[in-house]
Parts: sequence; C-alpha cells; structure tokens
Amino acid sequence: MNDFVQSLGYLSFSDGWGLNLLKGLASTLQIALGAFALGLLIGLGGALGKLHGGTPLRWLLEIYTTLIRAVPELVLILLLYYAGTQLINEVLESAGFQPVDISGLVAGIAVLGIVQGAYATEVIRGAMRAVPRGQLEAAAAFGMRPVQVLRRITIPAMVPFALPGLSNLWLIVLKDTALLAVVGFSELALTTRQAAGSTRAYFLFFLVAAGLYLCLTLISNVFFRHLEKRSRRGQPELV
Repeated sequence: MNDFVQSLGYLSFSDGWGLNLLKGLASTLQIALGAFALGLLIGLGGALGKLHGGTPLRWLLEIYTTLIRAVPELVLILLLYYAGTQLINEVLESAGFQPVDISGLVAGIAVLGIVQGAYATEVIRGAMRAVPRGQLEAAAAFGMRPVQVLRRITIPAMVPFALPGLSNLWLIVLKDTALLAVVGFSELALTTRQAAGSTRAYFLFFLVAAGLYLCLTLISNVFFRHLEKRSRRGQPELV
C-alpha cells in the first residue's frame, strides 16, 4: 500500500507524467471528434446514396460497408495507414508532385473516419427509413425541392431515431483511438504504456487511463441523453 501511495508521485505535473497523460487525452479527443465528424459526413452521403442513388452507386456503397464491417478495425488501421499513405504519394509522384508527409493526426482521423463512415451509413439509412413517408410526401406536395425536404424534414425527423446508434459509434471511436498506438501515434493509450514502462508502475497508470476513459464515457452518455431528450420534444414519451 505504501508503495502505491509513493507511486502517486509519478502523476505529478511538474516532474511526473501527469501533463503527458493530459496531452495524450487531448490527442485522443481530437482524433475521436475529427473521425466522428468525418464518419457522419460519409454516413450521410452513403445513406443518401443507398436510398436514392443509382444501381452502380448502391453496389459500390454496399461493398464499402460490407468490407469495412467485416474486417477487424486493427487490420483496417494498419492497411489504411500504411497502404493509404503509400498510395497517395505514388499518385502524387506519378502526377509530377513531391510526396507529402502526412501527419499522424490527419492520418488517424482519416483512417478512423473511413471505418466510422461504414457503420454510420447503416445507422443513418435506418433512421431515414423510419421517417414517416407521409411527411415527405406532404413536403413534396407543398413544392419543396429534394434538398429542402432533406434539410427541413428528413434530417430533423430522423435525428431521434439515429441518436442511440450514433452515441454507440461515438463510444466505439473513442476506444478505437487506442488502436492507433500500433502505428506510433501518441494518444492516451500509447502515453500510458510509455509511462508504465518507464516507471514500472503498471497498475497505477493503466488504472488512471481506465478512469479517464470511464469519465469520457459518462460525460458522453449525459451529453447524448440530453440531445435525445431535446430531439424528442413534443413527441410522446416512449414506454
């Protein structure tokens, strides 16, 4: 017990790992927020393509969502991170441009965003199908253009149906950021492993990391419950 209390000094912000852990936490949030936003954009476009696109587009989107959901996230991260970076540089070189050094933050957001997009596509597509068809027909009868119907009717009406699934996707991407440690990106998981390896205080640092992830999850749950409650204003309570 005394050894554990003494090891708390490793969390000091002056000469310990406390500040590094907070920086790792900030990097985790940056990647998670960026990847979640990118996944939402891909998911919205994918859902619209599956519902209203032509046959070739629907087939391409079906292949995308099936492959991404079938392959483990760790394999996808390694494949997209290394092969994707190499492919981009080869295309640039063939076009006469200099290869670029893609930052870990951008690569992490892009990789996790592509993975998120496949799941978000199905969540948003299901939410759009849950919108009563009569509302869409009434909007069209009033002369609204398809873009106006999407912005004024479809998206506001689908949000209550999509939020439970999207909240799960947010928690998934929050935890998936830890997988970026395998490609050397310094987020919370990698910082924790470095701190534990340097001090041999494995129990302390992994306990702190678990606590930080738990805090993020609890805060996220409160936030999404608030959003869901606001989105269902004026609707009957679900039993």
